[in-house]
Amino acid sequence: MPSWWLADAWEVSPTRAIAWVCWVIVSITLHELGHGWMAIRCGDSVPIRSGHMTLNPFVHIPFPWAWVMFLVFGFTWGLMPVQPANFRGRYDDAKVAFAGPFVNLILAVGCIIFDVAWLTYGPVGRPELLQTVHTIVFVGIILNLVGFLFNLLPVPPLDGSRILADFVPAFGRLWQGQAGAIIGLVAFIVLFRYAGAVIWPTARLTGALCVDAGLALSGGEWIDPN
Repeated sequence: MPSWWLADAWEVSPTRAIAWVCWVIVSITLHELGHGWMAIRCGDSVPIRSGHMTLNPFVHIPFPWAWVMFLVFGFTWGLMPVQPANFRGRYDDAKVAFAGPFVNLILAVGCIIFDVAWLTYGPVGRPELLQTVHTIVFVGIILNLVGFLFNLLPVPPLDGSRILADFVPAFGRLWQGQAGAIIGLVAFIVLFRYAGAVIWPTARLTGALCVDAGLALSGGEWIDPN
């Protein structure tokens, strides 16, 4: 009988399980706000008029299916309505598409800086608190690096496909029509099945190396997260 991801995660580390849930929701919400913020700067008021420029995750993560997917699989998607016809610049669609993953990158870098500072100057006399905060922050590093890398892959509906299509219109036309939709669906399923096996270890290794490099400069000591 298949096990439930949250039960498995909780058994390994309740701290990491709670951090995972919180970071997925926060990261998706801020990712979508990144799209909306850039769309507004490019001349599109749809994010404002639709009420999506808010920190309310229930606005950005569609109910019920996106939440059902999160409950079942531990990850999900978000939406930010934009109207490319309102954009002023030639490559504004690419800018808007990139803004979401860029927010994930900013969050990952911020978490790395905080983690280095915490492990260097945190309460050494309280090892449980030191470990708990480090675990929470490191989950944020991994999830946001994954969000950055995965969303830049050039397959619909990921942001990378919109970026590439804006620079190479022929690539965008490839996914149009019924045949294109089928090709896109198959490509996304294959990508989802196999790319994760590369992206997750890459994100974890990158995060650990960045924190370790920061600790080497600050004189702090690495602690293996739960």
